[in-house]
Amino acid sequence: MTLTDLAKDDDLGVEARTSTTIYVCIKCRRASDPEGVRPGLELADATIRAARDTGIAVCKIRCLANCNRALSAAMRRDGSWTYVFGDLNPENGAAALIDGARLLARSGDGLLPWRGRPDSLKRGLIARVPPMDFEEDVE
Repeated sequence: MTLTDLAKDDDLGVEARTSTTIYVCIKCRRASDPEGVRPGLELADATIRAARDTGIAVCKIRCLANCNRALSAAMRRDGSWTYVFGDLNPENGAAALIDGARLLARSGDGLLPWRGRPDSLKRGLIARVPPMDFEEDVE
């Protein structure tokens, strides 16, 4: 499924979409990037552009403390798990983040489905953090 297909998807309610947020680190740069260049800012700006008319919020943040796996972003939805990603690419990372956020917005259990998740969000997964009110019965 492409970003265009998802944009046409009518089963994604406005309430679910507006509660989904992507956070993109604007300080991120890879070790190979020249000093002063911040591809994280480029990724953030591209993600903001890609999010237009989707109902998904995008926030620029100063650091996700994931410097060894730059470029980094996180996504969350009210009542869902939060996902942190690294090794994102400024050229195609924005579309992957929007596709992933739309999957999370549609998720009934608050988990980002593996099926349909862009490859960069599969390979680049750093952490999955439970919601604040999460309780699990562990034996």
